[in-house]
Amino acid sequence: MAVDCGVFVDWSQMGDVSHDATPGKIEYKDFKELKQHARSGQWAKNHSQRSAVYQQLLKALPCRTVTPDAAVYRDIVGSANSKRNPSAYLLPEFVDGVAVPRYCLKAESVGSVHAVISCIAGQFPDISYCPSLPAVTALLLHWSADEAQCFESVSRMLACNEPGRRLLDQTFLAYQSACMTFGDLVHKYCPGAHKLMVATATDVLEVYSDWQRWVLGDLPFSFAARVMDVYLVEGYKVLYRVALAILKFYRKQRSAATSSALTKQDSAAIRSDIQEFVQNIGKSVTPEKLLEKAFSIRLFSRKEITLLQLANEKSLQQKGITVKQKRQNVQLAVNADNFSSEIVSAKEIRDIWSWIPERFALCQPQLLFTTSTHGCSLNRFYSHCEGYEPTLMLLRTTDGEMCGAFLSTDWEERKRGGNKLSFFGTGECFVFKMKPEMERYEWVIIKHPELANSSQAVEDEQTGANDNGGPKSLETPATDASHLSPFLSARHFNLNSRNTSMFMAGNVDSIIIGGGEGNALYIDSELNHGRTERCLTFDNPPLCAESFQIALLEVWGFKDAMAS
Repeated sequence: MAVDCGVFVDWSQMGDVSHDATPGKIEYKDFKELKQHARSGQWAKNHSQRSAVYQQLLKALPCRTVTPDAAVYRDIVGSANSKRNPSAYLLPEFVDGVAVPRYCLKAESVGSVHAVISCIAGQFPDISYCPSLPAVTALLLHWSADEAQCFESVSRMLACNEPGRRLLDQTFLAYQSACMTFGDLVHKYCPGAHKLMVATATDVLEVYSDWQRWVLGDLPFSFAARVMDVYLVEGYKVLYRVALAILKFYRKQRSAATSSALTKQDSAAIRSDIQEFVQNIGKSVTPEKLLEKAFSIRLFSRKEITLLQLANEKSLQQKGITVKQKRQNVQLAVNADNFSSEIVSAKEIRDIWSWIPERFALCQPQLLFTTSTHGCSLNRFYSHCEGYEPTLMLLRTTDGEMCGAFLSTDWEERKRGGNKLSFFGTGECFVFKMKPEMERYEWVIIKHPELANSSQAVEDEQTGANDNGGPKSLETPATDASHLSPFLSARHFNLNSRNTSMFMAGNVDSIIIGGGEGNALYIDSELNHGRTERCLTFDNPPLCAESFQIALLEVWGFKDAMAS
C-alpha cells in the first residue's frame, strides 16, 4: 500500500497537481539528468513522485554520525499528524519571530510545523539563528507521510556535513555574512537593480537582508516548490540565483511603473514593496520564467562564493558582530559630521560606498593621503598608503572633472615585482567617473566570463605594454596556482588572458589602474599629469578628458580594515 504523503495538504488549493498518480522515475544515477529534471519541473505535477525523489535526495545527504531520525521524534512527540495547537509548541527564538507560511497546507497543519520545529530546537542546541527554518519545514511537510518523516528530513539538512556544502544558515554570523555576500552579488550581477536601491532606499543593506525571506517565505507555493526542487539538488547557491532573479524582475516592474524622478524612501517602505511584489509575482512571472532568469545569470562557482562568504564572516567577527543586533546602516557608515573631502560631498561618498564590497562597507572612511597636505610626491603617496587594504582613490582635474578607483590590494604589493612595473590586485577593483552621472566600471570578466577562456595566443601577444606611450616593461605575475577566488587572491585569478586581469601597478615613475590596450588611469610620478583610456580590464570609456592635469588627489582607507 502506497504511503500517503499528502495528508497535511489542502488539496483545494493545489490546482492541477496530482495527488494519487503513480510516481514516475524516482531514482537517478546520472546527475546531469537529475539536475535537468529538477530545473525543468519534471516532478511539479506529480505529488507522489516529488515526495519520493525528495526522500531519495535527503537520504543521500552525508550527515553527522549522530543525526536525529523519525524514531527520535516519535519517542519525544508521538505519532499524531493533525490538529495540534500551535500555541502548545512555541517557535524558538532562533527563527527571529518569522511566522510559518501556509504554503497550501491545511490550517491545522501549521501546528504540526510548530511541533517539528520545537523538537528540532531540542535536538539541535547549537542553532542560534535560523529564520528560514519555518518555510523549509512547511515545504517539506507537504511531501512527508507524517511529522516524524518531516522532522528527519529537516534534521538531515541541518546535519549535512559534506565539505564546502551547507543548506541552512544556523548562526547569526552565517546568516549575516550571507546577506553581505548577496549584496556583493547584487553589485556584480544586478547593477541596474542596485542603482535603483541606492536611489530609493535609505539603507540598502537593510533591504538586502530580506533576500532569504523573498525565496523562502514570500514566494507563492508553486514557485517555492520549484525552487525546492533545484535547491535540494544543487544546494545553497540556488537561493542566491533566485533572489537575484527576483530583484531583476522587481527592478523591471518598478522601472516600468515609475516615470518620474526617483526619491528616497524609508527602507521599511522599500522592503514592504518588494515583499508585496514577491508575494504577487505570479501576476507577471511564471515559475518557469523565474528559474530561467535565475539560471541565465553566470554566477561565480560555489567555491568562490564560499570564499567570499568566509571573508565576510571574518570581517563581521573582527567587528564583533556575531549575534543579532542592530546592524550599522551602510549609508550612515559615512558620518556627514566627520567626513570632509575637497573632492566629493558626503552624499557622493555614500553613493560610492554603496558600490564597495559589503565587508568594507562596515568601515568608516579614513583620509590617508591628499596632495593639498602631503604634496605632489609619489614617494609620499606610497609611504602614506602602504599597509592599508583596500583603498579608494579620488581625483579632480583642473577642468573640474572627477573620477577614481577602488583598489583592493595594499600598494606595498608592488615591491614583489622588483624594479619592474608589474600588475597585482584582485577582481574587486573597479574604476568610476562622477560626471555627467556617477558610473562604475568593474572587472570585465564579471559580465563576460567567456573572456577568461580566451586563447593562449592572445596572452602571448600581450606584453603588458600599451601602444600609446605607456611603459614597455610591464609584466603580469604568474597566475595563482591555488585557484583562489578572483575577489580574494592577492594576485591574479587563474586566467588565460592576462590583459583582462591588469588591476593595479606602480613603481617610482608612475601608478597605473587597469591595462590591456590602454590604461583606465595613468598618473605620473609628480602626481600632476594623467591619462585615461579604454582598457580591457574594466572595459571603460575615458573617465574624464583623455589627457588631464590633476588639481587634487585623495586616497581614503577603510578604518579598521588594515592589510594583513
